[in-house]
Amino acid sequence: MGRGLADDVPLLTWLHDRIWPYESNMTEEDSYVSTLLCGIEQIRSGVTAFAEPGGQHVNGMGRAVRELGLRGILARSTMDCGEGLPPQMVEATDEALSIQEDDLRRWHGQAEGRIRVWFGLRTIFNNSDELITRTKTLADRYGVGIHMHVAEVKEEVEFARETRGHTTVEHLEHLGVLDKNLLAVHTVWLTDHEIELFARREVKVSHNPASAMRVLGFARVPEMIVAGISVSIGTDGAPSNNRMSLVDEMWLTSLIHKGRTLDPTVMPAQTVLEMATVNGARCLLWEDEIGSLEPGKKADLVIINPRTANMLPLHDPIANMVSAMKTENIESVMVDGRWLMQDGAILTVNEEEIYHEAEARAAGIRERAGITLPLRFRTLRGS
Repeated sequence: MGRGLADDVPLLTWLHDRIWPYESNMTEEDSYVSTLLCGIEQIRSGVTAFAEPGGQHVNGMGRAVRELGLRGILARSTMDCGEGLPPQMVEATDEALSIQEDDLRRWHGQAEGRIRVWFGLRTIFNNSDELITRTKTLADRYGVGIHMHVAEVKEEVEFARETRGHTTVEHLEHLGVLDKNLLAVHTVWLTDHEIELFARREVKVSHNPASAMRVLGFARVPEMIVAGISVSIGTDGAPSNNRMSLVDEMWLTSLIHKGRTLDPTVMPAQTVLEMATVNGARCLLWEDEIGSLEPGKKADLVIINPRTANMLPLHDPIANMVSAMKTENIESVMVDGRWLMQDGAILTVNEEEIYHEAEARAAGIRERAGITLPLRFRTLRGS
């Protein structure tokens, strides 16, 4: 429900004046409705499973995912230090870890196994070394993953050098956190050595092209893939992207790296489709059950109708799925043998009720947070 609140502003304005006030004023019920709204968008874009970097209310998110019928990995956006945090978001390390353990005990394995819970680390800006290392210990103990934004912006890497003596990735290696159960999100500012470290430690990567192009930069995804790193595709949150559609992200992934490298052969359609399917499952540590259609795996599938002006003719169906498909071509979605959407109709929740509730709650959050809207938006609303 933070969609459109933080467009066309510098990063610190985005974070301190828009996102943190918004997040810190959300209630559990707000998070529940926001997740329902997001889930509808995911289903309509053909998503059956996702990894969430974390809000503050896993209970709200869990309730919504259970009702939607999606398969999801939930986490709590966790911070125990940093400048500019709203008072409501300031937590001690022990408290931050204890809350996550409670979330895991309550939700991990729920909804017939469709819901899993991981540990979340926001960024090195807001995570002490104690929190990072204890998070790794707990994730290993419970046999789950860690979701963390890593080398997201250039300023983050510089901050890590100034405060830790190394880059973000080098410091995580020093702390023993680089491992096969770390999902590193964005990873825009990686050196050759750090790409090699990721490959050696089997670190997983979530590439979010639309969000990155706003302000972060261009992740070296072709180089990561050549190195053997498992790279998946994500959307990032609505305030970072506005379009939470994996269909759009596949298209962008296929384009931006050709432009960056001036090589039309990089990121071919087959590779991009693998990133959205089998690699996505590997990055969720769920490849034994999902990610491909084969005997013994879960009945998660998407039906695409290509008979539209934007997809025909089908000289190369895979290329068309990556570069021509739109969300309108997603006709039906099944998770664990149950239809969530069939012939374009959402079957598990009432869309109109959710839209109405989301609009009302979004306005309430904005008012409580005291977020000042751009003049262009207030003028439009008043006209």
